[in-house]
Amino acid sequence: MIRQQISIGETHINLSTDKEYSDIYSFILKERWKLINYIKRNPDFKNSLEPVIREPGEFEVPLIVKMMERASKKAEVGPMAAVAGTIAELTLHYLLKKGSKYSIVDNGGDIAIKTNKKIITGLYAGASSLSGKIGFEIKSSPRPQGICTSSGTIGHSISFGRADSVTVFADQASIADAIATSIANEVKDESDSDAVQNGLLKADDHKEYMKGVLIIVGESAGTLGKIPSLIQTDKKRVLGDLFEI
Repeated sequence: MIRQQISIGETHINLSTDKEYSDIYSFILKERWKLINYIKRNPDFKNSLEPVIREPGEFEVPLIVKMMERASKKAEVGPMAAVAGTIAELTLHYLLKKGSKYSIVDNGGDIAIKTNKKIITGLYAGASSLSGKIGFEIKSSPRPQGICTSSGTIGHSISFGRADSVTVFADQASIADAIATSIANEVKDESDSDAVQNGLLKADDHKEYMKGVLIIVGESAGTLGKIPSLIQTDKKRVLGDLFEI
């Protein structure tokens, strides 16, 4: 098993895969440049907190932009809410086309995964007592999966809520990333339990696009839909290696 860390600008990937791919860095760099060049021509794409309507007939729209647009519309958030998950998803599909049977692309907690064996992913939820103590048992699957987490208490991403973590499971990491942001924005109330419930109400609006979600605020937690089995994990090990235990 090959493990590699790749950092390019705001992209920080922990990669675990079954083969060594010397050109993976170049692939990610090119995808980032496609997005950066598009944003130079369309600055609203970066700054908008709502889906951006593209001018009809616009040419030379990169796939990364189209994927972010699609996720943005489904989640009703700005397209940059899907950037980390989209880069993870594109990277995973690149590896699969190369012949990989097992790859985990963790882009700052937004994960695209295709696994032919059972693994455990740890959960980091900031200051919550549950952080590092529970994880998800991910079963082998013939299809790629997206596991993305948004938070209002940790990280640099914009969030209008106060969730310690909102973890969304979907077929695509791009969509899971955007939906996690959308739900996390609504996780707000003075009471932790009420904040969780408000998040779950928002999650219900997006249930057709995801498999399930786990929301954690302090000592309160709630789920909607179907999520992988929860298991107890070792905190020190989780904090040292979030994406595979």
